Amino acid sequence: MIASLSPGLIVVLGALLVPSLPLRLRQAYMLALPLVAGLQLFTLETGSAGAFTFLGYDIVLLRVDGLSRVFGCVFLIAIFCNVVYALHEDDKIQQTTGLIYAGAAIGAVFVGDLISLFVFWELTAIASVFLIWASRTERAFRAGMRYLVIQVGSGVILLAGVILYERETGSVAFGHIGLSTLPTYLILFAIGIKCAFPFLHSWLQDAYPEATVTGTVVLSAFTTKLAVYALARGFAGTEILVYIGVIMTAFPVFFAVIENDLRRVLAFSLNNQLGFMVAGIGVGTAIALNGAVAHAFVHIIYKGLLFMSMGAVLHRVGTIRASELGGLYKCMPYTTVFCIIGAASISAVPLFSGFIAKALTLSGLAQEGYFISWLVLVFASAGVLHHSGIKIPYFAFFAHDSGKRCEEAPFNMLVAMAILSAFCIGVGVFPGLLYQYLPYEVSYEPYTFDHVLTQLQLVFFAVLAFSLLVRYGFYPPELRSTNLNIDWIYRRALPVVIDRLVCFFKPLDRGMRHVFLTAVGDFVGLIKVYMGPEGLWARTWPTGSTVLWVAVLLGSYLFLSFL
Repeated sequence: MIASLSPGLIVVLGALLVPSLPLRLRQAYMLALPLVAGLQLFTLETGSAGAFTFLGYDIVLLRVDGLSRVFGCVFLIAIFCNVVYALHEDDKIQQTTGLIYAGAAIGAVFVGDLISLFVFWELTAIASVFLIWASRTERAFRAGMRYLVIQVGSGVILLAGVILYERETGSVAFGHIGLSTLPTYLILFAIGIKCAFPFLHSWLQDAYPEATVTGTVVLSAFTTKLAVYALARGFAGTEILVYIGVIMTAFPVFFAVIENDLRRVLAFSLNNQLGFMVAGIGVGTAIALNGAVAHAFVHIIYKGLLFMSMGAVLHRVGTIRASELGGLYKCMPYTTVFCIIGAASISAVPLFSGFIAKALTLSGLAQEGYFISWLVLVFASAGVLHHSGIKIPYFAFFAHDSGKRCEEAPFNMLVAMAILSAFCIGVGVFPGLLYQYLPYEVSYEPYTFDHVLTQLQLVFFAVLAFSLLVRYGFYPPELRSTNLNIDWIYRRALPVVIDRLVCFFKPLDRGMRHVFLTAVGDFVGLIKVYMGPEGLWARTWPTGSTVLWVAVLLGSYLFLSFL
């Protein structure tokens, strides 16, 4: 029984004991939990286990293959580092729900059926919202409610797609689905919401920056990457994903450049990075899929590192606005170094982890002839280098000296950032450490002269452009501001559309009610003549009038209430 237990269930069930433990024992227990789950993962053999029949459907809670193993591994690394990062806190709600959320994401990548996927899908939504509400502010409450509605809505659409898919195919197996009929479009749409597709993405920038210092780090690792896994499992080779991914990489660049809140800059950057993964999945070749999976792996590491460094700044200084920061390298030198490592990784600088993953994806697009898409991804690479690779460390730790002085980040935060930094450098210097675990066997060497030279040129010109823009005053100033996202259209346009629809249908509604009430009145009049106290019904059966009147009035009331 233990041999067929999903690592995700170990974390979820283990999290239920967290609230009952005293602080010191709780901290040790939370550190041990992902280690036990990791040990379970590495003892599992490839194949399906933990399967049973429920209501005639084959439920598979444990399917181990190359794809699920990579995602499960990086999710467990993220859990461990997140626990270390948050050791200084004593918040049982965050600790419990954070582990349940992460465990549900791990559970989802190991399931082999769509019913189990739906259960874990919704569990991630319900558990993760508490990380936003833990900030205990009005903004966090409102952002959390919107986040919960959207995430649960994604699950409802997924369930509708699964039901229709089962009726169409007679199966709930979670394998390659493809895009062909209404059920498959619904499933893709549900995954697209969670993956923050264009026009469905604003929940991410709305909610993540409102979470707690540690909650934002946890959120950045699981929700969207679970969606990437679902796309890789069910929709690999679906060409429309190439173009969706390309759009995802490009549009956040413009938002991130003018954004003042540095955690929100990272949220826009998260959108950008997801685009690379989605585009690789859309190409669907072995090298492109390996690129998407590798990118997801290293992204969880370096984006977690960047969110940790900004969280440390927020924890010590009390603000994360670029216009209020600067000069912090003097009092937070270790955090500065770790942030620069994360920035170099996300910028795909050679010898850092982002380089060895992004090279796979770009090669996959080039080999299949997606030249325009390849050019857009190169542009997006320069953009992310600009706003996450340069802007984040520059305005937080250098730029103008804000005069703020504080202590270095807590020791446990520094340890967590050091672990992730080691991964960023280790995987970048020795790409084989990651490549050997990718789901498809592809012989690839990222450190060729052409690859390295091209990327160094991109880095050099991006740094030069940033320096010149700042030097001559053309760079957008870091000011307190509100960055209007796509949801501004929804919030402005939808009430207007609803009002117009109400105005349009109100006369029709009144007319229909008038016709119906008139018809009911005429009908009741006929009943009264024919079956009233003096009618034929009363003369033949005296109690019939009373029974019929009750039935007619009750039926009319229920029908009117329905209208």
